[in-house]
This record gives sequence, structure tokens and C-alpha cells, in this order.
Amino acid sequence: MSYLVLARKWRPKNFLETVGQEHVLKALSNALDTERLHHAYLFAGTRGVGKTTIARVFAKALNCDTGITSKPCGECSACKEIDEGRFVDLIEVDAASKTKVDDTRELLNNVQYAPARGRFKVYLIDEVHMLSKSSFNALLKTLEEPPPHVKFLLATTDPQKLPVTVLSRCLQFNLKRLTPALIRERLELICNEESIQFELSALTMIARAADGSLRDALSLLDQAIAFCGGNVAEDSVASMLGTIDRQHVGRLVSFLASDDAPGLMSVIAEIDEQFPDYGRLLEDLSRILQRIAVYQSVGVVDQEDEVDEAEIADFAERISAEDVQLFYQIALLGKRDIHLAPDPRSGTEMTLLRMLTFQPSGPTAEGQGQLKRQVGTPRPSNDGHRHAKSEVSAQKSVPAMQSPAPVAKEPTTTIAPATAWQEPEWSDLLGKLALSGVSRQLASNCAYIRRDSKTIHLSLDGRSESYLTRSRQTAIADALSQYFGEELRVDISIGAVADETPVQKDARQESEAIDDARAGLEADPNVKALKDMFGAELVADSVEPITNNSANQE
Repeated sequence: MSYLVLARKWRPKNFLETVGQEHVLKALSNALDTERLHHAYLFAGTRGVGKTTIARVFAKALNCDTGITSKPCGECSACKEIDEGRFVDLIEVDAASKTKVDDTRELLNNVQYAPARGRFKVYLIDEVHMLSKSSFNALLKTLEEPPPHVKFLLATTDPQKLPVTVLSRCLQFNLKRLTPALIRERLELICNEESIQFELSALTMIARAADGSLRDALSLLDQAIAFCGGNVAEDSVASMLGTIDRQHVGRLVSFLASDDAPGLMSVIAEIDEQFPDYGRLLEDLSRILQRIAVYQSVGVVDQEDEVDEAEIADFAERISAEDVQLFYQIALLGKRDIHLAPDPRSGTEMTLLRMLTFQPSGPTAEGQGQLKRQVGTPRPSNDGHRHAKSEVSAQKSVPAMQSPAPVAKEPTTTIAPATAWQEPEWSDLLGKLALSGVSRQLASNCAYIRRDSKTIHLSLDGRSESYLTRSRQTAIADALSQYFGEELRVDISIGAVADETPVQKDARQESEAIDDARAGLEADPNVKALKDMFGAELVADSVEPITNNSANQE
């Protein structure tokens, strides 16, 4: 006897053997047991999740010799003929190969005739979304009012392509992707029944690679049995699938946490010797970053993931929540664009280096590490998180942050301050500070209040609160410390701004300059002469003051 592939040999023959899809099986079983049967059913879902299998079992339940039941016997002639694919009253149609309206009309010509063998004549139309518009129109009337002995079972992977008129005439069931745990459990059962030696980690890899499809998983298992010579081992399956050792992915995350670019490149060099799938590598990296983000939010790891919780907890401690989100997004974009790179390895290397380049950082590595540990510490519960947020909202201010301590010098050396402290004009002082980007925008929207000892107090209008982050507040403190030659802290409170901010001052000065320019033009004798001679008018919005930059350009 010829070999029968596992996907066909282990196709479920009743609802009890079907893996997953309990929400569909329960509805169908209740309908069969109470004989409240609709005339048309639509099964929608991705490939390999059981659409056609459930439809065939349903046809068997309708035509079993023991009667309409949710538990067909599997022993009568009708059940056996359906299992063998030769039941005359089960008409299976592949809509992908019969899309024309003539094919549909030919199919429907026999609807009026009673079943020859069974209780119902069942039409199973697979990939029904492939039918043409004319075919759907020809099907509509029969689908709406079929003879009592006819049942339509439709299966599709793309229900959005079906006309609304067809959807409204069917009971629709959406089949879910199977979880890796369910697939692995099924593979383990089959391997035990087939007397195949296996490693559980190898079956887990196959279950993940199947992407929710049990049929794909069984096909991969067939391939793995042939590739491994009957012993399904993790190393062999990883080589077959082109997957990366999880330890390599963990090392990549560790080097990202420590900002070690040479370490990242060394790991990529080791991985490259295995001729890997770099797209899958970035996918695995995204997966572990997602686990870290979940752990930082809820403090636990899903036990079904089979990940090292201690390792995830260590990464969650070392990497800030902001960095995890940034790394995850860059990994997704890198996987999407990897085909645009000169080669997959260089695309992956650039993705990893981009994570380091765009990583938020403080002025020193030590200060950065402290910030990561504060932000990256996992919260014990959501209630605690909400309580912490409410406290911050009530205070309406960000606590003062101390800039990292300067490097210690020899005891005999004294450092003279760069500039002696004087009560500043904040707008003038801001122009002398080494600030740029959004940190300068934040400082420009602040007003100076006072200095208490080593703390400079600033106020920020609530409308500009989005500029305020810890790293930007620290950058302002560092710039002030560098300018005055002493260690200073900055406290920024949210509320009404009493004094004029640098942004408001610049806007006021610009408005005054425009008003002066307009007044000067109105008083200019040449302009007055043009007005009198031609009845001209000065367009006020076109007036701009002459600045040093515009004068230089002229």
C-alpha cells in the first residue's frame, strides 16, 4: 500500500477529533442534536484550520444511517463512503477551477432532484470567493430558497470578497488560527501513535513555523521525519526550517541592552555561518522584545511561550520600556524592508545598528544606565501602575533630576567656575547654553522662577507639557551645570507662567518689528506718492521686517 501523508491519514473523522474551533463545533452540534438546520453554512478562515474537514464531518452527521446526529457512527456505509470521498450525494466543487457561470448553472441543474443515496444532497463549494460575479448571481436564488433536501456548505479563506447578498443568506462561522500549544499537542499525539522518536522542543519549532495551520504543521512534520531519518531532533528541525538558535537571539538582546555594537556584529558573524533566514531572525527578535514589554507591564510571562522567565526579567530590568518599544518597531520595519537591502545580512546589521543609533541616551553612560533601571523595572500590578499615575497627575510636576556627577579629579586640583552665578535674564541665558533640538524647545517654553541652593526652578505652561520628559529635563540641567561650572538641578513645574518665556519674547519682538515696518512704509513719502498717483493700497500681510539674515541674503 502506498504511503498516505499525515495530513490525510490523521484528518479528523468526527467533531471530537477536531482540534480547536470549539465555538464552531458547539453551534453545529447543538443544531444537529435539535435538528434546527440552516440550508447554507459558510466556513471562513486561513488555510489549514479545518474548514473543509468540519464541512465533511457535518455532511457525515447529516447522512449517517443512524440518523441526524452530532456523533456520526463512522461505521455505516454512508460514513465510510464520505471518508473515502465517493459518497454520491456529497458534491465537492473547487470554485477556483470552476469560476464560470456555465459551470455554476450546470451544477444547479441537478439541485431539484432528490438525493440518490443519503438523506440530504450536500454541495460543498471550496474557495467560494473565486466564483465570478455572474456565478454568484446564478447561485443567489437557489441559495436563498433551496429544496428541503439540499444543504450548501461554503468554505473560503477570504470572506471579504463574497457579495453581501451571499453572506446574508448563510450562517457564517469564522475559524480561528490554532495556537502553537494546540498544534504541538496534536503533533505529539501523532508521533506517539506513529512510533516516531521526537524532541518536544523540535515539535514546538514546527508548531510555531506552521503559523496557526495544523495542515502546514503536519506537512512540516512529514518533511522533518524524512530529513531527520525518523528521529525528529531540535537541531535537525532548526536546520531544516532555517531558524536561529534561541541563545543567539538572547545574546543579541543582551548586547542591545549594553550598547555593544561590536558584540552585535560578532553574533551576526556566528549566525551567518549557518546560512540563516534573516527575516525569521528579526521575527524572533521581535517576539522576545514583545515578551519583555509584556513582563514590564504585568510582571509575568505567558507559561505557554516556553521562555526563560529569569532571562526575560533580567532584560526587563536592563532595558527601559521606551527602548523596548523603539527596538520592537525598528525590528518590524527592518523585517519589512529587508528585501530592499543589498543582502539580508547587511539589512539585519543596519537594523540592529539603527536600534543603538536612535536609542534615547543621557549625557553619560552612567546616567543613561540609571534612567533605564528606573524606567525598566517591572510593575507588580496594574493597580499599582494606576496609583502611581494618579500621584504624578496630582502633583502636576516632574521631580527635580540631578545630572550625573562629573568625573573625579586629583584632590589637589580645583576647578574654577566657568561663569559666576547671577540672577539671569532667561532668554539671554538660553542663547548661551549648549542645547539643541526638542530640549531647547522645552527650555524656550519655560520661564525662570528662582534658584534654591543647587536647584533652579522653572515653570512650563500646560499647553507645552508634551515637551517635558526626564531626559530633556536632565539635558537642561547638564547644560546649566556646564555653563556655570557647578552641579545644578532643574525642577520644572506645570502651571501658569507668570513671566515672559523666550518663545513669547521672540513672538512679541517679531510682532513689534512687523508693526514698525508697516508704520515706516506708511510714513515713507515714496509710498504716499504711489498711493496718491495710482490709488494703491499697502498689503499689510506682505510686510516683513528687514533682519540681518535677510540683509545678508540680499
